[in-house]
Amino acid sequence: MPRVLRSASLFGLGILGIGLLSGCVANNPAATHTAITVDSSATDCAVSANEAPAGSIRFSVTNSGDQVTEFYLLAEDGLRIVGEAENIGPGLSRDLVVQLDAGSYFTACKPGMTGDGVGKAAFTATKTDAAATVNVDLATQIDTANTNYASYVSDQIDQLVTGTDAFAAAYSAGDDDTARSLYASTRVHWERVETIAESFGDLDPKLDLREADLEEGQNWTGWHAIEKDLWPQDAEAGFLAYTAGKRVALTEQLVADTATLHEKVQGLTFNLSQQTNGAIGLLDEVATGKVTGEEETWSHTDLWAFQANVDGAKVLYDGVRPILLKTDADLAASLDTEFASLQTLLDAQRVGDGFTLYTDLTPAEVRALADQVNALGEPLNQLTAALVL
Repeated sequence: MPRVLRSASLFGLGILGIGLLSGCVANNPAATHTAITVDSSATDCAVSANEAPAGSIRFSVTNSGDQVTEFYLLAEDGLRIVGEAENIGPGLSRDLVVQLDAGSYFTACKPGMTGDGVGKAAFTATKTDAAATVNVDLATQIDTANTNYASYVSDQIDQLVTGTDAFAAAYSAGDDDTARSLYASTRVHWERVETIAESFGDLDPKLDLREADLEEGQNWTGWHAIEKDLWPQDAEAGFLAYTAGKRVALTEQLVADTATLHEKVQGLTFNLSQQTNGAIGLLDEVATGKVTGEEETWSHTDLWAFQANVDGAKVLYDGVRPILLKTDADLAASLDTEFASLQTLLDAQRVGDGFTLYTDLTPAEVRALADQVNALGEPLNQLTAALVL
């Protein structure tokens, strides 16, 4: 499962995050979602059915427990995340809409968003003869969107590899000024496609785990482990700078894990639901870390990551927008407006090639950003259901 996400409590943030999905895409206004309810309690994950016809399935998840919870749909191996609904507060409900191929899956819940989760159970998408009708023009637009996004992901990871190599070389050599100057500008390539990495098991925590999310006995590697050493003045009292040996070990691991990510995205293909839910997931990353200032604890470069997540979500939305204009022009208009409003607020914080440090934002500026993330989140959460029918 992906790295632990803490509750977006600041200003009442509560954006639904939905991860990458699998399966073919159909678009048929006459089709309906198979509706399944999920009750996530402190000790169980009660799913109303353990099978459904392959195709569009809506899991309506209600949190009856007293902790923020998450719901996961896992692949047949029980490890790879197929779909997820994150940060569901007590008493709240969220929908996860997925487009599934026939096959075997697992469902599970994660109250408190830590540990191995509860109620893991088998779920089957059964074969069906029903076929949705997709007109030729729409099919071409979908194929184009999927192909273009695959190219975008490949390009971003290519740039991440190049930037990481330069960053690692500077840091391991003790050139901290250069390493600090490369930190945020390199990480933007990760943040733009962050939800892709979350689908590859433990790669995400290896590369991007925050110290606050460490579990007992867990080895801390990745960007944030290095970040703390590069900005020691913001670390806790008594923090000891890393030894040269530890620096080398961290950079070698960072480079190796990034190379693994690069290898895994080669030839990766996408479908429409992966794109729409990826956009939702990226905005959730904003809500649960960037706008709260919890992502970049020591460098305070949260707005670089904030902008990168928005960039990635906007690329995904722009790719499917021509299709959405045919199915729900009003939703497209709303998304256009809310994306533009959020970008205006971010542009106001630009300083040269970067952004204002999070610690220099006023409470009013943080609240304005948080409110606009919520305003965008509402229509964005409707995107999958509007397109994947």
